[in-house]
Formats: sequence, C-alpha cells, structure tokens
Amino acid sequence: MRDVEGVIQRVGGQGDGVLQQDGQTYYVPFTVPGDRVAARIGKARGDGYAAALHEVQSPGPGRVTPPCPHFHACGGCAFQHWDERPYLEWKREQVHIALVRRDFDGVEVAETIAVPPGERRRADLVALRVAKKVLIGLHERDGKRIVNMETCHVLDPRLVAMLDPVRDLLAQILPVGAPADVVMTATDGGIDLGLGRISPSMAQRTQMVAFAERHNLARITLLGSDGPLVVRRAPVLRFGGVPVELPPGGFVQASPAAEAAMTRMVVEGLVGATRIVDLFCGMGTFSLPLVKEAKVHAIDTDPNLIAALQTGANRAVLGGQLSSERRDLFRQPLTAKELGKFDGLVFDPPRAGAREQALEIAKSDVPVVVAVSCYPASFARDARLLADGGYRLDRVVPVDQFRWSPHVELVGVFRRP
Repeated sequence: MRDVEGVIQRVGGQGDGVLQQDGQTYYVPFTVPGDRVAARIGKARGDGYAAALHEVQSPGPGRVTPPCPHFHACGGCAFQHWDERPYLEWKREQVHIALVRRDFDGVEVAETIAVPPGERRRADLVALRVAKKVLIGLHERDGKRIVNMETCHVLDPRLVAMLDPVRDLLAQILPVGAPADVVMTATDGGIDLGLGRISPSMAQRTQMVAFAERHNLARITLLGSDGPLVVRRAPVLRFGGVPVELPPGGFVQASPAAEAAMTRMVVEGLVGATRIVDLFCGMGTFSLPLVKEAKVHAIDTDPNLIAALQTGANRAVLGGQLSSERRDLFRQPLTAKELGKFDGLVFDPPRAGAREQALEIAKSDVPVVVAVSCYPASFARDARLLADGGYRLDRVVPVDQFRWSPHVELVGVFRRP
C-alpha cells in the first residue's frame, strides 16, 4: 500500500478528514482539521480514495484524547478525538450545507444542542460465542469482527453494567461459533432485554427467568417470538408525564435529553394550535405532551406503537383529547383535503424522509408545520417541497442526539405567511 502525507483541511460529510494533494482527495478517519498525518491509501471512494490513518505527525488545534479505550477499533463512534466546540459546529454546518443545496440561503441554523455522554438509553449489539467466552459489542469500522465492549461512554451506565451478566447468560445458551442479537433499553420500569437468533431449551428458558429476577430486569423477550418470555414490570417510558409501555423492539428516541429538547421545540412551535396532527407519531413522543393544550390525532405505520400510545392515553383518561390511527403514510399520505381540519402539524419520518407526505402538506392550508428529522439531506429535500408550496422555513435547530457520530437530528418550523 502507498502512503500519503499532508494536512487535513476539513472534515467531510461522512465524518472523515479530507486531505487534498496533487489533485487527489483522500478521506482519512479519526482526523481533525490541522492534523498533519501519514495515511495508507485504500480503495476508490466517491471522488477520491479512502485512506487508513497511519500516524498523526503533528496534531491539529482541535484534537483531544479520546475517553474510551475502544475508540478507533469500535465502529460506534467517529469523533471522540475532536474537541466539543468544533465538533458541534461541524454538525451545524452539515445542516447548513444540506439547506444551501436546496436553495435555502438565508435560513438561520441555530447552534447545535449538545447531549452529554452516558445518555443513550438503547443499545443494539451483536454477540458471538468464542470458545469459553462470549463477545458482546459492535462491529469494527468497515469490518465483521466484534469489538468486545467492556465499557462505553455513550450508553446509559445501567446498560453498561449489564454487559457482563448478559455475557454469562449467553455462555450458558449459545453453542461455540453461534451469534446472537442483544437489544437493551433502559426504561422507567427497569432494563428491557431482547435476545435474537437464539433457541433456548425449556431448561435454559427457566435460567433466563431466574436471570431476570436476579438482575431486577423489567422484561426479557426472545426477538421474533409471539410475546415476552418474562415480564416482571412493565417497561414504560413517559411522554408528557403519561406512562407508555414499550412494545418489544419498538422505536424510541436514543437520548432522553435530546428527546426533551426536541419536544420543547415542537410544543413551542405549535403554541396556539388547537387541532394538531402528529404524523409518524411512534409511541407519542410529541402527541402526549401536545394534548395538554390541543386535540391531537396521531398516525403511524406500526400497529404496535399505535396500540401502545392509545393504551397509555386511555389509562391517563385523556378523554377526547387524543385519537390515533394506523396508516402507511408512505403509500397513503394524508391528503391536502384531509389536512384541512388541522391548524398544526408535526412529522418525524424515518431517515428517508417523507416526500409523498410533504407534497400533500405543501398543498394544504395548515398554518404551522414542525418537522423533525435524523438526516439533513432528506429534511432539506422535504423542506424544499414545503417552501415551493408557499411555506416559510423560519429556523432550524440541530440536536446532537447521536453523540460522537456523524448523524445529526434537527427540528425545523414552517409557517404560511
């Protein structure tokens, strides 16, 4: 392999440092602007070449010591080596770049809202039985090897504390060479543990029930099965003070602090609205806080999430304040006519965005629309559709929900002039 040496000019959109030399572009991970590096040139990538960091010959001004011993090996984090201020500014710039590409030149992009370490309440991990031990963690960057996670500065400490006990449990269940999926969520009722790709015997299931008791778990579910293996307490999350039971494998915002910030922005953006529709509502992250001031109609594709939301609302005796509906908003978006009965709208689609739904919103008369997104490019595309329909994008706020990763969450508010 050939080496290239030079100074990192900037960090690209996928989180790798950009080194340009002799008319070529090289993407070098784990670098910051101002680093002088030596890197090994790899395969062609986009308009340049991937390159593996060989040596930092002299550090740039924003380089810091990563806190986690697994950094570089583990594929979970990309930015632990970068000081927080330029890192958060980079996330803000990614939103700005996405908007400019869709001809939003004068829109204010606020400073990125930071989220502290140790906040992530859900872990989706992989496991593998190797000889006498079980590896649990994430895959290495661009590879299949599992980096055995001993600690994590991103996860809620309650999840980190469960790593060794789950290893011990799986060592009694998995044959040598067998993989498994491990999904843990920290809830108000305790840790919810999901295990996939395993087929425990009746004796092993009994062991798992005892394991849940011994470690005070809320629930254990065999992923892909018809129901939980054991439920000691309901694994609930609270939205607007309303407890909602998490369905096995159900979507949840990664960070409570990020969720709180986004909820605050959604509620503030819809102040004064009395009839609100919440599209891609999930378990009611925004619906339930909004019902304090307005009637809310909540819609999602996933029947389990809708059922959890409606059950929680019914138990909270919200009366006629909240209604819900299961509907595939990709195949059957709410039409402009259907939207006519609402004076406020919030939508939080998956990473791909909601092009068809945005087209209908653009044709509607809803006075205010709040959009939540985890991908600036699809947000900007949908925002352009709304703007072409007459909406004004007032302000966008990035949120660092996925700390030390290239991913950016954001909230934007649109109004009809």
